Amino acid sequence: MKKMLIGSIVGGLILLIWQFLSWSLLNVHAAETQYTEKQDQILEALVDLDEGTYFLPNAPTGTPQDEHQKIMESNLGKPWATVSYHKELKMNMGMNMTRAFVINALSVLLLCWILLKFADLNFSSALITSLAVGAIGYFTITYLNSIWFEKSTFGYIVDTAVQWGLVGCWLGWYLPRK
Repeated sequence: MKKMLIGSIVGGLILLIWQFLSWSLLNVHAAETQYTEKQDQILEALVDLDEGTYFLPNAPTGTPQDEHQKIMESNLGKPWATVSYHKELKMNMGMNMTRAFVINALSVLLLCWILLKFADLNFSSALITSLAVGAIGYFTITYLNSIWFEKSTFGYIVDTAVQWGLVGCWLGWYLPRK
């Protein structure tokens, strides 16, 4: 249990540090946070929305399937967007970083649990398994969403390879030790 806890705490910190670097100093996710000179006009147009995520164009909830299909077909070839709207910008980095660390540590704890089931755990099996776990998350969530919503996933594939590779190196060195 001690190995799992130490492995997950250090692994959670590795993930958190990479995520901080990726989204800030290295700006790996620049394609997802682009600037537009029309931001003030866009935000003004959205001011009456309820908080939530919107897919535009769309049909009202409860629209029969055949009507929904007609609305979508009538918009083929026209502009579309997804909008995540919030009433106010909040900067709560302390709580966000705490929540991120807890989720990261929990994720690495689950990976440690898997790795410690191996009869003969070694560095390469820990590294490959860590990369595989990261790839499963990327493929089944991030990449599938990019298929439907045509979003760039370059930053996420970089994150997957780097952060889970680093965690795999850490766990491959630490867990097999007596």
